[in-house]
Amino acid sequence: MMQNLSFLPILLPMLAGVILLMPPFCNNKTSRRITSVVLSTVTFLVSLALLLKVQADGTQVYAIGDWSAPFGIVLVADPLSTLLVCLTTLLGLVCALYASAGDDEKGSFFHPLIHFLILGVNGAFLTGDAFNLFVFFEVLLIASYSLLMHGGDKRNTRAALQYVIMNLVGSAIFLIGLGVLYGVLGTLNMADMAQKVALLQGDDVYLAKIGGLLLLVVFALKGALLPLHLWLPNTYATAMPVVAALFAIMTKVGVYSMMRVYTLIFGDEAGELTHMAQSWLWWLALATIAMGAVGVLASKDLRKLVANLVIVSVGTLVTLVAVQTIEASAAAIYYLVHSTLVTAALFLLADLIGRQRGEVADHISAGPPVAQPKLLGFLFLVAAIAVIGMPPLSGFIGKVWLLKATLNAEYTFVFWPLYLLASLAILLAVSKAGSTVFWHHHDTHTQSAEQARVHPAQLMALLILICGAPLMSIFAGPLSEYAIGAASQLHDFDNNIKIILAGGQ
Repeated sequence: MMQNLSFLPILLPMLAGVILLMPPFCNNKTSRRITSVVLSTVTFLVSLALLLKVQADGTQVYAIGDWSAPFGIVLVADPLSTLLVCLTTLLGLVCALYASAGDDEKGSFFHPLIHFLILGVNGAFLTGDAFNLFVFFEVLLIASYSLLMHGGDKRNTRAALQYVIMNLVGSAIFLIGLGVLYGVLGTLNMADMAQKVALLQGDDVYLAKIGGLLLLVVFALKGALLPLHLWLPNTYATAMPVVAALFAIMTKVGVYSMMRVYTLIFGDEAGELTHMAQSWLWWLALATIAMGAVGVLASKDLRKLVANLVIVSVGTLVTLVAVQTIEASAAAIYYLVHSTLVTAALFLLADLIGRQRGEVADHISAGPPVAQPKLLGFLFLVAAIAVIGMPPLSGFIGKVWLLKATLNAEYTFVFWPLYLLASLAILLAVSKAGSTVFWHHHDTHTQSAEQARVHPAQLMALLILICGAPLMSIFAGPLSEYAIGAASQLHDFDNNIKIILAGGQ
């Protein structure tokens, strides 16, 4: 069983989704909820066991059907991929628990779709094959299309349609890019591609560059880099908040793909194509941070504000990817976990606040007072401090680390002022939102708002996410060491090739 741990984070969500579609779970609300939360917990614990095994024994390679790389499909569980798998399964558990308070009744098949989405995301993180990266992208996208429509209205449908169309175009570009690379390299195993790309000559170099840049377009779309970010604010702001919280990990799949492809395949050992995407990533990331900051300042409701915070975090992460150093990658890994947890928590908070303010909902304007101001106000304060990057929470540690990691980078003179101005914009916008929602209100309190008190399942789910910020600060030492180890593994070209092509250690 321990030898098959690498496959279980993919197999378990698939089985969970199938089981929840069958009687008696598909017909009984209570049993469906309990089963979904239990299976989510099991998947998270298995993912955690895989992380501990990788930490103890090194990278694990699972060859499906015993066909070793580069001829067969392999799953590669290294420190980076297993950390992100744990993050994904934790987020899935939290959202399954939160939705069990009633959100899962607003449409069909909510719980199976959560597990199918986790299947796709985990597969994207664990695959060592570029074509199967495409396959798992499609799995998670199909699940996300249905989740976006869960409990939707006309506004939601319009945003979902835009999301579907853009991702269908992205999928077509992905296939074309993979076809070009396969035609040039004769393989889509990432480790084998990394070996062969350095040997290209003549016109093959230009063809491989075209394929690599097509993949950049796809990853920029998935990660919501400017100018391909336009789908994200409306999509996340109009989706059910629990769905938007789950989608907090979706943009990170695009960022992770950039880290893999442009560090392993087109990294230091790529010959004429060494760091071919670096200059593109720099300027796209800087523009994304600027646009996200403008969006944060212009947001009229809490969910749109949090959606724009996701855009800022994506731009920040891609900046660190463009630096192409171990320290920058380590900072990106720490910041990725922090930003995912805190933005997911803010989406859920926006939902709970909106439920308690009657018709005003989560609009950043004066309205009825929140029914539970002390509870939600305190949780909002903790999340706000974390997302702004103030001490002593994880946001401050991540901010200092990423500034230090970019100190000697090529475009530091642009990045530092821009990022600090964006941080100021976030400070102003989040402070204004919090003060308006909790301090500026009418004297009357609607009956519907009074009744919409936080359900215990919702509170437990939210606390799991909120506790991430102080815990990441308390355990910053071990987490930093883990991030540095994961980044070192990511940049160790020779060792990666040896482990993957040999089928393990």
